Order: sequence, then structure tokens, then C-alpha cells
Amino acid sequence: MTTAFQAQDAPSAALPAGGTLLAAYRPGPARAFFAGPSGTLLAEGLRRAVPDPASAGRLLAEARTAREDNPVVVGAIPFAPGRDAELFIPAGVRRAGPVRESPLPRPPLAPAAGRAWSQRPVPAPEAYRTAVAEAVRLMNEDRDLSKVVLARTLELTAPGGADLTTMLHRLIHRDPDGYTFAVPAGGAATLVGASPELLLSRRGRSVVSNPLAGSAARSADPVEDMRRAAELAESPKDLAEHAFVVDAVRRALEPHCDDLVVPARPSVIRTAAMWHLSTTVTGTLRDTGTSALDLALALHPTPAVCGTPTDRARELIGALEPFDRGLYTGVVGWGDAAGDGEWVVTLRCAEAEGERLRLFAGAGVVAASVPEEELAETGAKFRTFLHAVGLEDAK
Repeated sequence: MTTAFQAQDAPSAALPAGGTLLAAYRPGPARAFFAGPSGTLLAEGLRRAVPDPASAGRLLAEARTAREDNPVVVGAIPFAPGRDAELFIPAGVRRAGPVRESPLPRPPLAPAAGRAWSQRPVPAPEAYRTAVAEAVRLMNEDRDLSKVVLARTLELTAPGGADLTTMLHRLIHRDPDGYTFAVPAGGAATLVGASPELLLSRRGRSVVSNPLAGSAARSADPVEDMRRAAELAESPKDLAEHAFVVDAVRRALEPHCDDLVVPARPSVIRTAAMWHLSTTVTGTLRDTGTSALDLALALHPTPAVCGTPTDRARELIGALEPFDRGLYTGVVGWGDAAGDGEWVVTLRCAEAEGERLRLFAGAGVVAASVPEEELAETGAKFRTFLHAVGLEDAK
């Protein structure tokens, strides 16, 4: 077995191509795949379940003393506080270079069942527009409530369910610079996704967070596509929404970091489906005893997935969303016993179990939001997964 410490510290030329781990992944309990711009991880076998993230550091230290140089905890943490996490310390970990640097084969075609998916939106589009309108009304009445993120789901059902290996291939090919993952989601379920948003990475004393907030759908027409990017960069509504998130990240990291650098204005980045306002926040960790997971928990949930103020926004989400988010808008990734790790916001994801695939998408609602526009934004975000199963748009 290759330990996380040995693989992480090995020269990049010595690491296998990330595509080899993608090819080796098979869904199942105690199996996890995580790929990002800095590398790829495949975890297999259960050494220890870690339902409480706060205990991860202690359990990793115990595993380090007993068995290996630098064990890893991997998996997902839910959106709501007090819920058990789907984290575990695996029996074996393999690492590789970034998948984008691999000579990946042409992505597999969507399975034939993709043409047979039945779709059920929860809530229905009209109910979602009504919820957004209610949130806008409340924000206009209560100026202390600045933002709330409202999500909806799209439940897909087909005989045989989803081919998760094929979906991973297609997600990586569609957004090779993002963070692609497949981790256990409780019982027989698997959480699969391609998040664009790095919540927190730590390498030694180097800390990076890349909050995203403020979005616009991509266009197939190049001229229109660039017009939308330029409009997003100057949108007062989206810039205000983004500023809430960046300020929250700054305030959460300041107690832990020196030399914190927060750019004055966001840049505009793209995925296959969306334009996003993006700010990369960097700092130097004061205390190396503070792990990447500790910092991720201090940041979670950011206003990008919950709202501002957090408690009031979470209360409103509970009142207006007719479903349990579960792991969606939580945190997914890995951390090791040395304190390093990489944790991303659980976005552009779906929960797969049996014949069902449940997709999630949300939009940040502020006082200036228009319900139809927020509905359209969630529809655009669904496209990442609809493409992965051979569908183009939600019904």
C-alpha cells in the first residue's frame, strides 16, 4: 500500500497518471475517488468510520501511531449541523497526478438508459419561483437578512439506474479543471459530483480558499457567451452577492492566518455550463496544529451555499425548501494526519441509489433577485449532470 504521505511528497514525475485511478474506481461502500488540479486520490477499504468530523484529528493520530506514516480521512460532511458525516479512514490509499494531465480515452457514450430517464422536479418550477419571491419579500422587510441560497432537486429514474463510472468519465472530460468526486453517501447511495469551488486547501503552512458566488449561464454562441461574462463582471447584484461570501471567508480565516491576501475585485472563471465570479484568498497558517479539515469546518457553511446571516438564512432554507439537502452544499474531500488536505464545496452533484439519481442545484437570492432568473440559473447548473447521463435539459 502507498501511504498518503509517501505519495504526496513524491516527485510529480514518479506519480502515475490520474487516469489510471479513474479507470480503477468502482462504486461501493468504503470506496472514494477525488480528483482536482493538484492530483487524484483513490481510497479503498474501511479502517475506521468517522461520523464526527471533530474527532478526525484524534483518530488519524491513532491510526498514524498504529499502522502507517500518514493516514487519510476522506468523504463528505452534510450541510446541516449535528448530522453524521460520511467520512472514513480507508485501509488503502493510492495517489496520482492530475487527471487533466492523463492521456484519457474519449469519454464513454452516455448509457442507453439515459434516453429513458423520467424526470420529477422537487419543488415544481412554479413553487420554486414562489419561494424565491417570498425570500425577496422577507429581505426587503428585514434589512439584516442579506442573502439566502435556495435550492431545488431533479429526481431522475431509469431501469438499471446510473452507470457511475461512465458518469465520472464524462464529468471529468466536461470540466477537467474542476474537482470531481465519488464518495459513499450512506447505505447503498453514492454521491457523485464535479464541484468548481475549492473551500479550503492546506499544504504545510500555505492556505488557499477560492469562493465562488454570482453566476451566469454559458452560451453556445461565442459572442453572446463573452457578453454574458462581461455583464456578470459588472453586475451590481452579483458583485454584492460575491462580496458577502468573500467577507465571510476573510473573517473565518483571519484568526488562523498571517499575510492574508484578499483581492479587491473578483475575476470571472468558467466551467462548461456556467460563468462564476471568483476570488482566490491566500494566507500563511499561524499554527500548524490547525488542520485543513479544521479550517474547512470554520468556513462551512459559507454564504455561497447558505446565506447571510447564517442562522437566519438556514432557518429560511428549512422553511422554504421541501426536501433535506443531506450532503449537498456540505463539504467533500480529504485530509491527512499531517494536517494537509483539500476540501471543496459539494456542488454540481447527484445522489445515486438503485434506479434513482437525485440532482441538486441552487441560486443565491438577494433583495434584487428576480424569481424567473434564479429558476433559470438552477436549470443551467443542472446541465452538468444532465449531460453526464445523456440529457440536455430538465423538463
